[in-house]
Amino acid sequence: MDDFLLRALAAGIGVAAVTGPLGSFVIWRRMAYFGDTLAHSALLGVSLGLFLGINLTIGVFICCIVVATLLVGLQNRVQLSSDAILGILSHGTLGLGLVAVSFLDDIRVDLMALLFGDILAVNATDLLLIYAPGAFIILLMVVMWRALVSATVHEDLARAEGVPVEKINILLTLCIALTVATAMKIVGILLVAALLIIPASTARAFSQTPEQMAVCASVIGGISVTGGLTLSLNFDTPPGPSIVTCTLLLFAISAATRSLRS
Repeated sequence: MDDFLLRALAAGIGVAAVTGPLGSFVIWRRMAYFGDTLAHSALLGVSLGLFLGINLTIGVFICCIVVATLLVGLQNRVQLSSDAILGILSHGTLGLGLVAVSFLDDIRVDLMALLFGDILAVNATDLLLIYAPGAFIILLMVVMWRALVSATVHEDLARAEGVPVEKINILLTLCIALTVATAMKIVGILLVAALLIIPASTARAFSQTPEQMAVCASVIGGISVTGGLTLSLNFDTPPGPSIVTCTLLLFAISAATRSLRS
């Protein structure tokens, strides 16, 4: 197997290992649209990174944190539902990002790669930027697992047990933002939320406990990456959308399995 394929596969599996358990919390907390909003804001982060001359992953991470902070602030000050605020931030930041990129005349930007990913162009530095934060997030979730699950199941009961719910929520938001920033290279800005949502949703049909669902979601993500790259190489389809298509196929199989069981 060629080196670029090995790097692509390693990058995809690295991201899948993180999005599995993290995506499970996104599903349990009904934060799917929140993940999509952060993903859309990534393009504005790319513009920030290009303008400041810093690594794009850092720019995306900063922008995601700003958007998450804005969301919390607007929820407390504006008489709108969370869905409405998320919609405003999601599409507003995507539009601002596209406009900002168009003003960067002296910098060549591959917009298609940003929107839909370019996993086949992953290099050693990209792998480091995927695996270092990914290992940190996984370690953090393992250490904080009981508190994370407790705060997700019932916040008031978790507070009564001494769990710092607010800090847990902030920690989870930071982890999602960092994951969006690192996964952007794999499937692109428009599809990155799919890696958080679809594998975790698929894993529900095959899991009995939260731990099983988290691990199963990572395995499903890894299978989707492998299948998507195979599909891309054999049929010359875009790698990012091919990976998401495989996740959708596995979800359809899980939905059919659940229907047959019931």
